[in-house]
This record gives sequence, C-alpha cells and structure tokens, in this order.
Amino acid sequence: MSGMIKKEDIEKVRAKADLYEIVSESVTLKPSGSGTYMGLCPFHDEKSPSFSVRPSMGVWHCFGCGLGGDVFTYVEQEENVEFGDAVEILADKYQIELHYENSRQDKRRGSKRSRLLEANEEAQRFFVSQIMSKEALAARKLLAGRTFSQADSAHFGCGYAPRGWDNLVRHLATKGFTQQEMLDAGLARQGQRGVYDYFRGRVTWPIRDSTGRTLGFGARKLYEDDGINAKYINTPDTQLYRKNQVLYGIDLAKDAIVKKRQVVIVEGYTDVMACHLAGVDTAVATCGTAFGEDHAKIVRRLISDDALGAIQLVGPVQGSRVVFTFDGDAAGQKAALHAFGLDGSFLTQTFVAVARENLDPCDLRIRYGDEAVRSLVEHARPLYDFVIDTAVAMFDTQYTTGQMGAVKAVAPILAQIRDRSLVGAYTRKTARKIGVDLDLLRQEVNRARRKLHVKDQDAYAVRTPHRGANESGGRAGHGSDDAMQRRRIQREDALRQGYHHIDDSVFICEQQFMGVLIQIPRAVGSDAFGQLSPESFEVPIFRSLYRAVQAAGGLPDKKTPQGLWMHNLTKAGGPMLESAINELAVMPLPLNLDKQEDRQRGSVPGSKKGDNGDEQGADSDDTDVQLKQPSPEERQYASELLARLLDATYMRLIASARHRMNQLPDGQEKFDLLGQLTQYETQRNELRNQVFGNAE
Repeated sequence: MSGMIKKEDIEKVRAKADLYEIVSESVTLKPSGSGTYMGLCPFHDEKSPSFSVRPSMGVWHCFGCGLGGDVFTYVEQEENVEFGDAVEILADKYQIELHYENSRQDKRRGSKRSRLLEANEEAQRFFVSQIMSKEALAARKLLAGRTFSQADSAHFGCGYAPRGWDNLVRHLATKGFTQQEMLDAGLARQGQRGVYDYFRGRVTWPIRDSTGRTLGFGARKLYEDDGINAKYINTPDTQLYRKNQVLYGIDLAKDAIVKKRQVVIVEGYTDVMACHLAGVDTAVATCGTAFGEDHAKIVRRLISDDALGAIQLVGPVQGSRVVFTFDGDAAGQKAALHAFGLDGSFLTQTFVAVARENLDPCDLRIRYGDEAVRSLVEHARPLYDFVIDTAVAMFDTQYTTGQMGAVKAVAPILAQIRDRSLVGAYTRKTARKIGVDLDLLRQEVNRARRKLHVKDQDAYAVRTPHRGANESGGRAGHGSDDAMQRRRIQREDALRQGYHHIDDSVFICEQQFMGVLIQIPRAVGSDAFGQLSPESFEVPIFRSLYRAVQAAGGLPDKKTPQGLWMHNLTKAGGPMLESAINELAVMPLPLNLDKQEDRQRGSVPGSKKGDNGDEQGADSDDTDVQLKQPSPEERQYASELLARLLDATYMRLIASARHRMNQLPDGQEKFDLLGQLTQYETQRNELRNQVFGNAE
C-alpha cells in the first residue's frame, strides 16, 4: 500500500496551484475590490453571487452555504475526492512530481480518478487513430454527408470504434490499464466470454469537461447488425461521467459563453459541430438526457451578470440569454414544456429557436448554409411565448368552444410561471390572443396555481449585494471622507459575517484586527502583539482565534509562504474556527489601495509577483508565494487596532483594580493595588500618546 504524500511536495503544489485559475474553470469570477472576486457558488444553487475568492490569500468562502477553504478544499468539493486525490489532481495539472512516505515505489500509479481520466484519454487517441482506417469508411461517409471535412472532424475529436469484440480492451491492456479500470471508466463491459468493448462499430465523440478532460463518449450507430438498437449511446454513469452534469462541447464553447453571456442548447453532437462551424460558437448539447436543473446550474454560473447591482438580471439584458433549438413537432413541444420545470429566474432568459421545416441545426446548415444557422439563433422567441402560443394554436378560437378549450389548455401553463409579475403580464396578453375576458382566464390560472402549489417568486426583487472595499463609495480619500468610508466598510464587514451576530465597536475592532492578522500578518508589530493575551479579546470567537494563532506559532516569519501560513492557522483552529478564518481571509479591509491586489500568480499566466511587484518567470525555482509586504498605511492601521485592543485591556484591568480597591479596607494590600492601578493608567496614557498622537 502506498504511503502518504510528503509534506514538502504538498507545499510545492499549494504554492504552484493558482486558485483563481482553478475556480474560474467552472465559475465566472468578477472583481469585487481589494483583490477579491465574486461569483455564483458551485456548491449550492443561488441567483446572486455570494461566493468569494481571494487568490492572494489562497482562500475561498461562500457566504451563502458557509463552505470555504484553500485550493485543495475546493478541488475536494468540486471533484468529490479525498485530500490525497486533490493533491494528485493539482500535481498532475501543474506537472509536479509527488513522492510518498513509507512506499516501496516512490511514485504511485495515481489515484483512481486520475487513472480513469488517463484511460479515457488513451481511448480517445485510439478512436481517432481508427477514423482513417479502411473499416471506418462508413463513419467518414456519415460525417462527410453532413458536410464535415476531415479537418472539422479532427477539430471536434471525432473517432471510430472498430467492430471487433475487444479491440479497445486489448489496446488499453498494452498501455498498462487493468480490466477493472476499463469497466470503471465505462469503456468495457463484462460478458460471458470475458471483458469486451462497450463502443463497437460506431462513430464517436469525446465528451469533455470545461477544462478539456475527457469524461466519456457519445457514439452513433452505423450498421444495421449493431447489437445495440439505440441510434446513439453514451458512456454509462461512472465516477467521472454523470449524464445530468455534462454538456457536449462545453470545452470548446466556454470562453465564448462567458464573453457573450449566451449559450445555445442543441440536441445532438452534429448540431454542435454545425453551429460552431457556422459561427455560433456558444453551442452545447446534452448527452442522452433532457436539459435539467444541473445543466442550468452550469450555464447560470457561466453567464451570470451583476451589472445592475441591486436588481437581479433575470431578463434578456444586453444579449444575455439561453437559446434552445427545439423541433417544432410534438417532441419539441414536449421538451419546451419540460423546460418549465427549471428555475424561474433562469427561464426569463430562455428563448426557443425553431428552424424552417422543423430542421435541426445540422440539416439546416446542409440545406440552407451557415447564415441560416446564425439567423435561427438571432431570431429566437422567448420560451414563454413559444409554449403559450403553441398551446393556443391547437384550438380554433373563432368559436366559443375553441376559446374555452384554449383557456383550459393554457391555464396550467401560465400557472407554472413562478414570477408573479410575469404571470400577470402573460395572462393579460393571452386573454387578448384567445379573445376571452381577462377575469375568466385569471380565475382559471389562479385555480391551477393553487392546485399545482406554485411558489411565488419575484424575479426582479431588490437584493443586498456583497460589496468590495472600494465599491459604490469611491476610493477612500482623506480627512472626514476617509473616516466615513472606513466606518462604512467596517460596519458592512460586521453585518455580513456569519459567525457572530453582534454589531458594536468592540466587535468591529476585534474583527478588523483579526482580518489584518490573517491577511497581512507582517503589518502587525511583534512587540505590541506580544503584549496581547486571550483576555485582550471580549468576543469569544476572537479569543479562540488568538489562541489558534499562538498554537500555530504566533506571528509567522516573513519567509513563510502565504499558503502555509493559512494552512497552519486553519489546522490550529480546527473545524470549529475554519469557517470564521476563511471569512476573515476574504473580508475587505478599509484601506486606501492605489490598485487592487494582483492575483496570486500576477497578471500574467504562469508568473507571480514578489513583494516589490516584480514578475518572476514561470521557470523560477522559487515557487512559494511569500506573505504580503505591508504598506505604510497597512502598518498604521494595524498599529491603531492593536492600540485599541491594548487600551481596552488596560481599561478592563483598571476597572477591575478599582472595584477591588473599593472592597478593601485601608492597608498595605490596598496601597499596593493603588500602585498597580497607577501603573496601568500610566501605561495606557503612554500607549495612547504613542499611537494616536502619531496618527494625528
């Protein structure tokens, strides 16, 4: 059995892994001031961003669900793997060789997940190598018949699975993969005569995640004697592949989706190819299942927009929309009705495109060319209009019986529109279209709404956004404006946190100090810090955090890597303090910054910045990200907070001494206590003169 990964290798991975890069592979992140980025949480469903990432600290935290941690924790949550697997996934991504304790083999074969990924990648290479074989003529004819050239097929990774019994199995065996790994990857099946290829005699497409890793395959039938009757088959659900959580073409379309805030959902692999070749580079397809809520979450995270601040962007704002290319036949109408089960705010951005003659995008391109495909998407209709008009069109509304039939048919559809403002608007519009009294249709809709137990939503509800340190109030300036800005940010920090529900000056001071201590420990003076004790903190959680800092070794050395400081602090704090530490690490500080903090690796991919801001090349041996060099303003702010903490400590000591003096009779003990009281007051005055006098 392999041993544990050596600690020095874990730290190499921690220092090299770019948290911004890792998270942005699945979440659209937008600057939120002070080096913080916000996005929609990938671990729970939400409509407004509460997921905060602080790359310079190597920390992320969601204010909605409470999850947070470092880059390893993120990969554990995202990939549903253990810590060791997370380290290995990142080590593989950043090409870092790992070594193991107490292991006969210094380098492990890899985690199960990484082995399955390798098996899929090798299978993809095998399928592609077969596409030009003599046997694959039928596959090439099928692709050519859809006007896809050899270069087009290569671009989309099209391949061919030979008709033999175990061609792929034998190939993978020569590459060192076990039969169990082939079965676990969904590439093979167990039969009475042994393990055999799952994909045989079919043209194949690789199904990848947004980073380009091959998770599974889709395959189309070519021969009439195929043992599987289904026209298309996909990899069965595996550790890597979940049909409800993958979209074909997302690896090719992701950048365009984020840039254009638009996604086009088609029904087949060749439709994705046709759309991209026609210039619709935001097209993706589901894989053997209907578009569902899990798919909607993927799309929502990529096209989210927060430009209007207090109003949720749920309508077709500035071109942000989701376009379905349903067929106009009964199956397409059924698929459109199924979409009503998705989240209401998602649907208000949703459109339907139905091509002439009910052609799918691939056949549309073959018959009418690229411009017809682009026009199809450009002239899409809102989903609500499409479904409602389709239902009404089934009846001849020039007759009363047809009108009542249309009312009965459309009322349950209108009732499923969860946004109360939209259901009212569409009810009025539909009543005019059918030619009936508004109250009649409204009664039917309300009756159906009660029967279906539809929960009201307000798509355009005002919400309180999470703001960064330098948002919507301008940069902190000087004088009274600076003081007001600082107090505003301090109060916002106190209000938004989720670990202590008291908003007062003591809490604010202790919270801000802990934020500085965690984010910029080098700004805290060691001499003054040494005067603190657990009794310097009134708020219990900050008293516990102080003890955690002491347990982690106190103030870190300036050569300590940023990631290691956070790891040591989180480890010392334990599970009870982990969430608070993560919140404080991403909390904006009320400081006057000339520019936002650069990302952990700097503005250039593969590079990083030292304390002086100079970029170090990607080939540098020094991969550790050191603790941030504090600015004079940051040092001053830390000194002021420290002084307030110590001042409060002296005040409590003075109050306690006076209380005891009032209870003692005259004598030596009272006299000694008076001397101690005088010493406390002197120390307090010296402290105030030293800090606040300099500040003035």
